[in-house]
Amino acid sequence: MAGDTILYLRKRDVARALEGVDVVEAVASALAAHARRETVLPAEAHLAWQHEDETLRSLSMPAVVDGCPGVKIINANPANPARGLARASGLTLLFDAATGRPACILDASRISCLRTAAVTAVATDLLGARPIERLAVLGTGALARCHLELLSKRLPELRETRLYDVAASRANALAAAVPGALVCESAEEAIRGAQLVVAVTTTTSGYIHHDWLQPGALLVNVSLDDALPEVVLRADKVFVDDWALVAADERRLLGRMLRAGDIRGPGSTTAGPRQIDGSLGELLIGTREGRGRPDEIILVNPFGLAIEDIAVARRVHARAQMLGLGVPLEP
Repeated sequence: MAGDTILYLRKRDVARALEGVDVVEAVASALAAHARRETVLPAEAHLAWQHEDETLRSLSMPAVVDGCPGVKIINANPANPARGLARASGLTLLFDAATGRPACILDASRISCLRTAAVTAVATDLLGARPIERLAVLGTGALARCHLELLSKRLPELRETRLYDVAASRANALAAAVPGALVCESAEEAIRGAQLVVAVTTTTSGYIHHDWLQPGALLVNVSLDDALPEVVLRADKVFVDDWALVAADERRLLGRMLRAGDIRGPGSTTAGPRQIDGSLGELLIGTREGRGRPDEIILVNPFGLAIEDIAVARRVHARAQMLGLGVPLEP
């Protein structure tokens, strides 16, 4: 990366380059590097505003991983699907490590979606009780589609996929594109009997009860607020991706429970409430123990880290250069 030219990678450029990128490997590598303290991950900046009766937000997430600095900017409005637009969109910027100048601008949507699904894939590899024959997906938007795209290739014993969405039309549309998928009338119906449960909704209110989860189930709470506090307190193990970021956030479930005195961090040595068991990165490098018994119910609460986006974007940029993709932007 050098000079004044900035490479702009459009959606189609990113999609083409991603065909040659192992996103799960990139995310796992980034999480392991983070656990070894080889990354830089500041707190994200959260900007929220109102437009008429809608609440919008913009997240700016900087990071350095594999020696590559960058920032992901992702904006969202939950009302966008009613306009025929994706709920979230954004850009990822990569900087020259030597000069600090912008080197690449990438459409963030596909990378963000796939890296999120890759975290679930990593969690499933580390903590899923085999065989995984039944998958429950709560929420059927773009994240659900990315998850099914990725997980269908990694779960050879999968026999049934259950879908639930408060908008039945959205669930039916996804089911039509997924062979053998079943649309359930309630979240409880989808969850009961599933070995892997993935929540990818936009809710800010919990609804998943611990008793809905069968022994051995893995719940990946991607959307962060779907599980009720009882799931956190009663699960056999709870893992996050970065405790500092989770603890600093006042809006989401674990941050609220921490402030209420209901949980404590994985590094805490004091007796008290339920302790978080560790991070996915620590599992990857072997400094924490994962599943101990086949019947353990495990909750994974991944906050979503910019190091994952930058790790994938770095590989996409390199492949795009190799393939001659993108539009050079001159100053």
